[in-house]
Amino acid sequence: MKRRLAVLVGVFGMAAILFLGSGCKKAVISKPDTDVLNSFDTSMVEKTNDFGFALYKNLTSKNENSMISPVSISLALNMAYNGAAGATRDAMAEVLNIQGIDIEKLNSNNRALIYFLTEADPEVTLNVANSIWMTEDFDFSEVFLKTVGNDYQAEAKKLDFSDPKSADMINTWVKNQTKGTINQIVSPPIDPETIMFLINAVYFKGAWTSPFEKELTTDQSFKRADGQTVTVPTMYQSGSFDYLKTSDFQALRLPYGEEQQMAMLLFLPNEESSLSEFKKQLSQDNWARWNGLFEEKEGNLMLPKFTMEYEQSLNQPLSDLGMGIAFEPGKADFSGMAIEGAGTDIFISDVKHKTFIQVDETGTEAAAVTSVEVGVTSMPTYDFELNFDRPFFYAITDSETGAIVFMGSVFDPSN
Repeated sequence: MKRRLAVLVGVFGMAAILFLGSGCKKAVISKPDTDVLNSFDTSMVEKTNDFGFALYKNLTSKNENSMISPVSISLALNMAYNGAAGATRDAMAEVLNIQGIDIEKLNSNNRALIYFLTEADPEVTLNVANSIWMTEDFDFSEVFLKTVGNDYQAEAKKLDFSDPKSADMINTWVKNQTKGTINQIVSPPIDPETIMFLINAVYFKGAWTSPFEKELTTDQSFKRADGQTVTVPTMYQSGSFDYLKTSDFQALRLPYGEEQQMAMLLFLPNEESSLSEFKKQLSQDNWARWNGLFEEKEGNLMLPKFTMEYEQSLNQPLSDLGMGIAFEPGKADFSGMAIEGAGTDIFISDVKHKTFIQVDETGTEAAAVTSVEVGVTSMPTYDFELNFDRPFFYAITDSETGAIVFMGSVFDPSN
């Protein structure tokens, strides 16, 4: 019998759940040993960024709103990679951009990354949670379980998948990790060939360092890629921003919290260009170069409020990138997940990803200490006027680790 492995990089997802408001309680992540933290290698995070760009470009061939979490997808698949062998392992390494990297170093780096991200700013909540749910009638490798438990802080539980209550237990975990925003990920009955659910969730909640004034939000026109125009609530803010202008686009950095370590980067292609053209330039090399060119400028910003959900199976995109063998019964080799002699008939049946994002004006309770210069009547001289009134790209990043936690496109903020 072929054994199914479900890698749920989210059906609920990667729970890229973003509410711009006051903070919430963080999950407790144990602090790694000092040598693990000191040996953290940002170049490995850059490889994850490049994987994220490749996956994003494959997924976003249509003019539709989208968002993925490179960090979360990578962490979930890295856990599965620990159980891969042979050609399956080689294919996953190439797609995940980790070929030639010692597995212990990879796991250690991911453990440090999880800690650094969750500790980025006391005013920003970024929770990373992993879990493994296993059927009782299969013998799993203790080495595999110990690795993902230690380096990925994954909860591991065995359940009787034939019991409908098993799905309820998994769904309760999902509900808790997503703060009640997602109530179900598994519907009973569970496929009798499924032996494991490998789940990752990332929950983000932050507040702008300089919030938008709600009184300045007005209805404005947004021109979609198809030429149609929609009317959407658009926020306004003026003041000092980290700003970049090239021959192809304008970009701006909006930081979160007191530390300003995490931020949303917004990229607006020129009117004579398009978001599709901009996507072709996305690579880690260009990303690093652009980040070094931002300068503090005075300007006006208009940004639409938007709320959106995105759900996608990643099987085909990952196969397109070269990981198809992992999804093929009889060819996939995840023998490292099982005890010796338990068989090598394990394959990934599905990798699902779901994200949710909400962007609005809301600031923190410390809004009084932020600098918001309205200047509507005084009409000062500004270096730029930036109106996100057409399709744009955004990314939520951590400047300390260099990680791109989320990236996405807004083609229609009214959806």
